[in-house]
Amino acid sequence: MPVFWRWWTAGTASQAGSAVGAVALPLTALTVLDASPFEMGLVAAAGYLAWLVLGLPAGVLVQRLPMRGTQVTADLARAAAVASVPLAWWQGVLTVAQLVAVALVVSVASVIFDVATATYLPTIVDRDRLQSRNSLNSATQAATQLGGPSLGGVAVQALGAVPTLLVDAVSYLVSAALLRTLPARPRTAPAAAATPGGLAAIREGWRFVTRHPVMAPGMWVATAVNFVCGAQLALYPLYLVRELHAPAAAVGVLLAAEGAGTLAGAALTPAVARRLGTARALVVAAVVALGGALLIPVGAGRGAYAAFAAGNVVFAAGVVVLSVTTRTYRQLASPPELLSRVVATVRFVSWGAIPVGGLLAGTVAGIVGARWTLVLFAVAAAAAPAVVLRSPIRRLRDLTDLAVAGPAPVPAAAPR
Repeated sequence: MPVFWRWWTAGTASQAGSAVGAVALPLTALTVLDASPFEMGLVAAAGYLAWLVLGLPAGVLVQRLPMRGTQVTADLARAAAVASVPLAWWQGVLTVAQLVAVALVVSVASVIFDVATATYLPTIVDRDRLQSRNSLNSATQAATQLGGPSLGGVAVQALGAVPTLLVDAVSYLVSAALLRTLPARPRTAPAAAATPGGLAAIREGWRFVTRHPVMAPGMWVATAVNFVCGAQLALYPLYLVRELHAPAAAVGVLLAAEGAGTLAGAALTPAVARRLGTARALVVAAVVALGGALLIPVGAGRGAYAAFAAGNVVFAAGVVVLSVTTRTYRQLASPPELLSRVVATVRFVSWGAIPVGGLLAGTVAGIVGARWTLVLFAVAAAAAPAVVLRSPIRRLRDLTDLAVAGPAPVPAAAPR
């Protein structure tokens, strides 16, 4: 099997298990441990907290460590952490603190894994195919988000929340086995020896992104969206179970609506980018995401179920168009020797907003309830289109239309 397809299959296996775990872990906290809104916020925040701590150094680490070994180790660490939950439950010692610790371990491993994965792709795919490959990855993620939560909800209802987490653990083992067959470092990867030392390397990546007229606003747009996503991660299970009184199977189906939106967004991204241009597509995607966020907490009874599902679809579709467009631009416009640090910088800032949003949402929900907290965070999503419209992007058709001084990117390798 060619390198790209082995890489893609490993990611698909891991994402499918994680989609099941995304239902099982919060339901474990809610139904097994009777977690409070603040504790739900802690569990959700812990899943992304490592981006605030390791986000910037991750780019340097990935550039210097064996890529294959790094990814395999991260998968094994995630498998062990998730598998510890059923073991503790069977022994009668499971606590919310352990769920937070597990989420932290998975978060740390995922930081390294995700930066390595994003850095690996441009080394095995031609530049003119990056948009389509990124769309494929987003479509794959959408398919797992569509089927995974539904399967997870059914599994939780049939087996219980805790045993269902074993599916997530096994998926990481499958991913590790497949990644073990990849080259340790692609032949086109930049040499680690060319990288400045420690803090200087981090500063170089930070300056490149924050001073870039296109990447910087793209990063702040993603930060605004992810801040809202953090609140949604923390509050969706709470809102569905305790305010809408949805059973576990229905929770899985409703959460799977995100996958439908992601799939639609991934499928539409290439056509939208060609028709509107990537810069205009970014503006439209930010506005669409705002509309979806506002729709999610509307209604009561079955109407609330319908609004939640529809809003989730619209929000996810807007977010994935935004994500694919900006990710592809970064991969094209970043010098190869800087790419891992560019990825790490953007994710440090934008993904670091997820735990902040989750913790804040959990705190606010304890006061005003999950529904009104979702409304408040939906209003905050207006920051995304505002950032784009105040940047040079608003005058462009395509993100690449703006000439930026700096070294020209080196062409990537042909697909294998």
